[in-house]
Amino acid sequence: MIQIIAGGKGKGKTKILLDKVNTEVTQSKGSIVYLDKNTKHMYDLHKKVRLINVKDYCVETHEEFLGFICGIISQDHDLQKVFLDCFLNISCIEDTDISYVPIIEKLDVISSKFDVDFVISMSVDAADMPESIKEKVIVAL
Repeated sequence: MIQIIAGGKGKGKTKILLDKVNTEVTQSKGSIVYLDKNTKHMYDLHKKVRLINVKDYCVETHEEFLGFICGIISQDHDLQKVFLDCFLNISCIEDTDISYVPIIEKLDVISSKFDVDFVISMSVDAADMPESIKEKVIVAL
């Protein structure tokens, strides 16, 4: 399952994502990973959440990003949820056109195949998203 928190820059998506991860970690039986572009939120996360700074791993294309995600999943068979902050940035999509759609579709396939849920914060207005992606939006700011 993929859930998206959508809205323009500075609207509060990260705060909602942090609240969601910290709530869900107390109810989760499996591992939870939080991917970000830096370690700024290290002390905002529950101690059971693994924070990964994607920028530390030389991920430079969206194909490498998807491989990085698969590598994380392959190393942790108890992984239950992955939270992705600043999705367009960490997945190496710099513009906000619909080029993110195939990546979300591939994440959906990965989610189904490995039973891992993804919660994504994305700096795109929900109204500007294609219909296939809009149905995944849980919060629109």
